[in-house]
Amino acid sequence: MDEVLTGLLRPKSIAIIGASATPGKIGHTVVKNLVESGYQGGIYPVNPTADEILGLKVYKSVLDIPEPVDAAAITVPAKFVIDVTKECGEKGVKGLIVISSGFAEVGDTELEEELVRIANSYGMRVLGPNVVGTLSNSDNMNASFAPFLPLDGSASLVSQSGALLIAIDAITFTRRIGFDKLISIGNMSDVDFADTVAWLNEDENTKCITLYIEGITDGRRFIKESANTHKPIVVLKAGVSEHGAAAAASHTGSLAGAQKIYSAAFEQAGAIQATDLSDLFNCTLALSLQPPMQGDNLLVLTNGGGVGVLATDSAEEAGLPMKFAPEAVQEELKKHMPSFGSAKNPVDLTGMAGNEWYFDSTKYAFAHEWVDGLVVLYCETAMTNPMEIAKSLHRAITETGIKDKPVTISFVGGERSDEAMQWLVENGIPAYNDPHLAVKAMGTLRDYARLQELKNEPINNNHKVDKQAAMDIIEAVRANGRTGMTEIESKGIFKAYGLPVVQTSVVTSEEEAVETAESFGYPVVMKIVSPDILHKSDAGGVKVNIEDEVGVREAYKTILENAKAYKADAEIHGILIQEMAPWGTETIVGSVNDHTFGPTVMFGLGGIFVEVLKDVTFRVAPISEKEAQIMLDGIRGAPILDGVRGEAPRDRKALAEVLSRYAFMITDLSEEILESDANPILVYEEGKGVKVVDARIILTEK
Repeated sequence: MDEVLTGLLRPKSIAIIGASATPGKIGHTVVKNLVESGYQGGIYPVNPTADEILGLKVYKSVLDIPEPVDAAAITVPAKFVIDVTKECGEKGVKGLIVISSGFAEVGDTELEEELVRIANSYGMRVLGPNVVGTLSNSDNMNASFAPFLPLDGSASLVSQSGALLIAIDAITFTRRIGFDKLISIGNMSDVDFADTVAWLNEDENTKCITLYIEGITDGRRFIKESANTHKPIVVLKAGVSEHGAAAAASHTGSLAGAQKIYSAAFEQAGAIQATDLSDLFNCTLALSLQPPMQGDNLLVLTNGGGVGVLATDSAEEAGLPMKFAPEAVQEELKKHMPSFGSAKNPVDLTGMAGNEWYFDSTKYAFAHEWVDGLVVLYCETAMTNPMEIAKSLHRAITETGIKDKPVTISFVGGERSDEAMQWLVENGIPAYNDPHLAVKAMGTLRDYARLQELKNEPINNNHKVDKQAAMDIIEAVRANGRTGMTEIESKGIFKAYGLPVVQTSVVTSEEEAVETAESFGYPVVMKIVSPDILHKSDAGGVKVNIEDEVGVREAYKTILENAKAYKADAEIHGILIQEMAPWGTETIVGSVNDHTFGPTVMFGLGGIFVEVLKDVTFRVAPISEKEAQIMLDGIRGAPILDGVRGEAPRDRKALAEVLSRYAFMITDLSEEILESDANPILVYEEGKGVKVVDARIILTEK
């Protein structure tokens, strides 16, 4: 465990620099909160003009404190923070909790950078600036200006928003969902989400890591640290918007957006993405109290047919379509219900079900090897006591001794049901006031298990490539003062990385065009080659299915005329001749070099409709072949690849191999390639491979 971060987040002593004797000031509130939270470490207020605050001796400077100081909570105005930082460094402080504002959030990035530079030069880490502080139930420590410690629990929250952290602090008591730690991360000038995830992964008091994120500084490091955790991570991402679409030069650039890339990154990080604040709490509750669901067999027990039907719909929505239980399971469950009950799944114990039936059926079902996850629903009736039902369910689960299988519960009723659910949560079983939420929570536990399986998939980084050939092409393009590559140049890069491009050549005369077409064999395709015309179809610069010499000569003249009419000053390199690949299913593979996550790969159905339908999926490169297959399944048009209306299935294996190779290429050339796409890639019947028909690469500015 990082000792410096431990000193910052679980300090044995804290100096409050800018401590105040005036109630209502932040410097006073932090001291007061530390005292009232029962913090057992040293509390050292620092203020050059005060002698005592809340019965504590006040020091003129942190250098005057006779004892070692782990962390310093800084509340002085921004202009004094640099001097304070130097004194903390001389004192040997491990970390700074910079509550002070007035840094990058108001445009003063230079002051913030200076703060971090000085702190790091002394070996200190900086939390913030512009933070609320940090709170820890297990340390009885409220080193913040949040009003109180949150309801105790086994999750820990890291929030980029200070105001939201304070609100969540209060919500924990109304929602009855507890946290051990609340960490305000502010401007993330130094300590960021990757740091806190890595540290909380080693914290014995944290079972689930919950994150509220507005932006990430080093996306690839965040993925790496998150993927290395053995604890579940729940993420709520705010401030998501499409970016860069208007200025993007490639298809991929226009389709890429922050939301799609962040969502892909969270999945690759093994994190569950919450849809809203309420969902953040619901996911955290399930993941902090229950193990993942390792299989797909969900069983639902209920005393009401209506909620059972609702649960069935919710299970489908959560990716856990319900199956009828095996006959042996049904026969046993029938012993715990009247003859008009149903043991199929959902199991309807009927409104007659009391403590005994709930206990026996729950204990049997939870222990049965067919059941991977159990959801128990209860509608409050006049004949039953919700608290007694809750205790029967808890006893049934406990007596099985099973620790590696999840259960979630929903009680539908009034105050008595609410009290019973609160008791269940306090005793380790997540309970929700809506059957849909209980089933959705089980879906979350199943999703988490699936994500863990993906984290162990190997990535092939041993592709045979000719990187030097690719770099020669890139250097020639740069020497020409360009960043936009022609199709023939782009295909040269693709070919160097083993991508199956169609046979292609560039000609500069009609005679050469005829000669090349005849050597390829008819029919052929002809296209304009110009770094100034990226979208060739828009310029009338493409002719297909040319079947003879006359057609070649006519196409040659027409394409040149169209190109000059489209852009009179366009630099023309010639006319591209390529074999006309036989028809296949059109797909697109592309990339953008995202400012947060670096090279990212995209897949979707290709051709002219890709930008209209926007049916694409992204991953941060590189990717495993299993991830490539998941990308193929991740678009709405995925059934087309499986064969529809009597067509044979497409060659998914070959397509996944190309996707994996492409992702390797853009990673290997990440310093050179800004955007790229291969559109279309024609996919043939299973076993017959794929062909890259068109290629585009935009280089980075240097």
